[in-house]
Amino acid sequence: MTSHCRFCHTSLVHSFADLGMSPVSNAYLTSEKLNSMEPFYPLHAYVCEQCLLVQLEEFESPEKIFSNYAYFSSYSDSWLAHAKKYTDHIIKNFDIVEKSQVIEIASNDGYLLQYFNERNIPVLGIEPAGNVAEVAVSKGIPTLNAFFGVETANMLANKGKQADLLLGNNVLAHVPDINDFVQGMKIILKPGGFITMEFPHLLKLMEGVQFDTIYHEHFSYFSLMTVLQIFSKHGLSLFDIEELDTHGGSLRIYAQHTDTGPYKVKPGIDHILEQEEKYGMKNIDTYTGFIRKVLHTKNMFLQFLLDASQQGKQVAAYGAPAKGNTLLNFCGIRADLIQYTVDRSPYKQGLFLPGSHIPVEAPDKLKQTKPDYIVILPWNLRDEIIEQASYVREWGAKFVVPVPEVLILA
Repeated sequence: MTSHCRFCHTSLVHSFADLGMSPVSNAYLTSEKLNSMEPFYPLHAYVCEQCLLVQLEEFESPEKIFSNYAYFSSYSDSWLAHAKKYTDHIIKNFDIVEKSQVIEIASNDGYLLQYFNERNIPVLGIEPAGNVAEVAVSKGIPTLNAFFGVETANMLANKGKQADLLLGNNVLAHVPDINDFVQGMKIILKPGGFITMEFPHLLKLMEGVQFDTIYHEHFSYFSLMTVLQIFSKHGLSLFDIEELDTHGGSLRIYAQHTDTGPYKVKPGIDHILEQEEKYGMKNIDTYTGFIRKVLHTKNMFLQFLLDASQQGKQVAAYGAPAKGNTLLNFCGIRADLIQYTVDRSPYKQGLFLPGSHIPVEAPDKLKQTKPDYIVILPWNLRDEIIEQASYVREWGAKFVVPVPEVLILA
């Protein structure tokens, strides 16, 4: 390996998690393409010894990954509730009013900006996936179909479009050129404005053995100590932080211009840094030892599926998330061990999961076939899914959570 860190350009030599060869996680297949050649790429995360950023090599361009995207945020009730709660919190605690400008990077289908829109606060979404941006526009959410970086930021700033609030949820990991992205945020943020960014916390990924959140669309995996370095390099400083339950454990950071930001720094930042240091995240050996936990989780899940198959039990899955595709492909699972999965999104129904070729059906399929076990692939939505599919208990089906240990829920 001769590639270099996407932030500090140090040579990458330390392995974090080698998950073998895998297709792009959102490259769902139609039935016509099942017998065609399917591209697989190395799914191997490295850690930079200098800045400790965990990252993948870029094998597929963002343009190809995100130009026609299968993920629509509005199909998760809990995520919509999260977005509504965030909007209420921001309006209550910050001076975001009808004359303010809110800009969201990677705004998806307008799942969040709709709540600011309802309060008559001007919004602008920036969304690279054309098919998803169209849905947002149809909801009345002004949306620019573009990738975000210095070029897009300069274009908007030159038109007088800058943000009082600039936000991005689960986009930081999707950016191959992290320096261009963060510099773009600085350009588009008003002198007294602020940024909020949410991203899965690398500490929680490691504690919970959440290796399935590693996939090609996620170029980077962030600790707070690394994010502080990146933002500082581009003239941005953090002034507050929140720990969230979303995506297995996330951080929401609040940032401002280092030289003109009006907000006082709160003590929570030091608390998270202490957690990371206590876990050993300043020590390269902590990262290189992660793969042992990953292999244990893989073996336990495979053993469960093999035992179920030998006992004649039928196993289905719920959800068709990207993380599920990482899990299935790393474990070598196909439709002989998990017959099908179901998903609420009509954009995924009738398709097949990349690599594993497991069919994606509508949720009613569960009632028709009455499986014995239902593996919850988006384990971060476990409670929501168990509530939605509570009817499966009528025939004694059990839910299974595969990460970090196989958990069978009666």
